[in-house]
Amino acid sequence: MSHFEHGKTAFRWCDQCGTLILGKECSGCSSTGREFTVSNPGDIRPAMGKTNDLLASLFRRYFGTDKFLKGKTVFLNKTAGEDRTDEIIVQGRVIATLRYDLKKRDFVLDLKLDGARLLLTDATKGVVILAKDSGHLKGKTIPGSFVKEIRGEFQNGDPLIVTSGTMICSAVAKVNSQACLAAEKAIGIRDVGKGTLEVSNRKSSWTGFVNANKEYFKNLESNGVSDLKSFINNTDLPVTLSFSGGKDSLAAYGLLAKTGKKFSLMFVNTGLEFPETVSFVNAFAKSRHERLLIADAGNAFQEQIDNFGPPAKDFRWCCKVCKLAPLTSLIERNFPHGTVTVEGNRIFESFARSNLTFVAKNPFVPNQTILNPIRNWRAVDVWGYIWWKDLGYNPLYEEDFERIGCYLCPSCLESEWKNTSKIHPELHKAWNAYLLSWAGKDGENFIKYGFWRWKALPKKMIKIAEELKIKPPAMNAEALNLKWVKGVSPCVMGGYSAEGILTAPCEHGFAMTAEMLKTVGAVKYSPEYDIALVKVKGGTLKVFGGGQIVATAPTQAEAEKLFENGAKAVLRAQLCTDCGICVKNCPSRAIKFTNGHVEINDQRCTHCGKCAAACVVAHYYDKLVA
Repeated sequence: MSHFEHGKTAFRWCDQCGTLILGKECSGCSSTGREFTVSNPGDIRPAMGKTNDLLASLFRRYFGTDKFLKGKTVFLNKTAGEDRTDEIIVQGRVIATLRYDLKKRDFVLDLKLDGARLLLTDATKGVVILAKDSGHLKGKTIPGSFVKEIRGEFQNGDPLIVTSGTMICSAVAKVNSQACLAAEKAIGIRDVGKGTLEVSNRKSSWTGFVNANKEYFKNLESNGVSDLKSFINNTDLPVTLSFSGGKDSLAAYGLLAKTGKKFSLMFVNTGLEFPETVSFVNAFAKSRHERLLIADAGNAFQEQIDNFGPPAKDFRWCCKVCKLAPLTSLIERNFPHGTVTVEGNRIFESFARSNLTFVAKNPFVPNQTILNPIRNWRAVDVWGYIWWKDLGYNPLYEEDFERIGCYLCPSCLESEWKNTSKIHPELHKAWNAYLLSWAGKDGENFIKYGFWRWKALPKKMIKIAEELKIKPPAMNAEALNLKWVKGVSPCVMGGYSAEGILTAPCEHGFAMTAEMLKTVGAVKYSPEYDIALVKVKGGTLKVFGGGQIVATAPTQAEAEKLFENGAKAVLRAQLCTDCGICVKNCPSRAIKFTNGHVEINDQRCTHCGKCAAACVVAHYYDKLVA
C-alpha cells in the first residue's frame, strides 16, 4: 500500500534531449538530468492523439495560446479527484492539472505556478496585472481595486496568470472579467514565484524518448524475462497469456515472447467490448501467428441485466457473469490439468492491486496460476517498452482513453463515457436508454451525471448530488429476493451443489459481506471482483457481489445448509442494525463493531453459528425460501 501514500514521487528530465529519463542516465547524452516531482503514486503516462488536442484546446480557451506545446512530448500523471484528474507535465515541470468537472460536465484547467511562468510571455488572455505590490500574496483573495490591467476576457472559476511587480502568480478568477474591477473578492492567488520560464526550441518525440531510455528498457525486459523463465521453465503445465487488447497485456506479451516458450493467447469477449478492441486482438494474433483462444460470454450480460439491474463500482456482478464464468469454461475445455497464465497486472492501477506478488493462485478460476511480470511497471514503462519493441497498440488509446475495457463499465470515468458518445454514439445511446428506463421518470439527472455507477454513493458523490439537488430514484431493485439458478443438484465431479441469486440491499458494501462470511468458514476475498471464497470442512462456498451464491458439499443436505449459512451471512452484513446482539452471544468474543462495520477475528471464531442464531436479520432467509 506504500505506493498509494500521500506525497511526491521524483522523476528526472533531460533538458539537453528534451525528454523524460527513466534510468540512471540519458542513453543519448549520458546526462543524469534535472529532478522534478509529481503527486503519488506517480503512474505517469504519455499524452497521445486526441489527448493532445484536448490539452491544446483548453490552453487556447483560457490563455489564447498553445504555442508552447508545439513539437513537445507531454506526460500526464493521474491523481485523486471526483473524476478524471491529471497533472500535466511539459518540459519536466508540472504546469497544470486537467480535471473533468462533473457539475459542468466539461474539462477544466487548474494552473500551477510553473504553468504561469511558462505561459506568461505568449498568453493573450487570462492575464491580470496588479497596480500595486500587495505584499504577501500566496493564498490571498485580491480585490478588484488592486487590478491595473486585464488581458482578455475570463469567467468566474477560470485559471489566471497574475503579475505583481516581479512576482508571477497562478490564480483563479472569483468573478468574470467584466465584474472584476468592482469586486471585493476578485481573484484568488494560489502560488507565487519569480521569473518566467523559456519555451524550449528543441523539438521532442516519442522516438527520442525511447532512444534516451534504451538501456532502461533493455534492463526492464531482461528482468521480466528472467522472472518468467524462473517459473515456466520449471513447470509442465501449458502456458497462456491473458490478452485483453490493452497496453499492459501487450507488454506482458513482449516479455513472454522473449522467453522462447510456447504459449496461447486467451481473450475474454464479454460481449461488451469496443469493436476496435475485438478487431485489434484478432489482427494482432494473426499478424504474430499466435494461437488465440476466445472465451465468449455471448448474450450473458443481456440475459442477466433484468435480474440485477446496471452493474456498479460496488456491485460488479458482470465480472463473474461475463468474465470469470466464460474464462473458467475455456480453461476447463483446453487445459483440464491447469495452466500458468501470464497477466499484465500492475500495482499502480488500483488499491486492490497494490499488494500484487509475482506468483499468485486464482481462487476463483480453478487450475490457474497467475504470473505478474510487470507488476512494478509504471504506465510510462509500459508505453516506452511497447514503442521500443514496435508491438503496435489498440487505436482507442489515440481517442483519449487511459484504460481499455467494456464500453459501459461503471468503473470507467464519466469523462470516458462522454468520449464513448462521440466515437460510438449508437452504443452510448442504447445503454443510456436502458439506464433511463431503469431509473424511471424521476431518474433522468441521476443518470445524466453518472450517479448510476454506484449502488451506495461515496461521500464525495453524495456532496455533488446534494449540490445539484439530485436524489436517487426509487426503484424495486433493492427488494429482498431469492432466485434459484439450479437449485440443489449433483456435481459432475461428485457431491452436490446449490446455486442461487440473492438480491438484497447493498447498504454496507461487499467487503462487509466478506467479513461476515468469516463466521461460516475460512475466507479468501477479491476486492477487485467482489468475490469471496469460503472453505469449510468438506465443502466450498462462493459468494459474489452480484448476489450469486454457489455451495458445494458431499451431500445434498450439507450443500443446502452451506448455502443457507452463506445467504444468512449476506443478509446479516447488508441489513445489519448495529444492535450488538451477535457480539454478546459470541462465546469466543470474535466479533467487534467499529464505526458501523463488523470485524470478525478469524483466529478466535469457531464457526459455532450462535451469532447467526441470535440475529433477527437472519430470519429474513426463511421468508425468502418460503
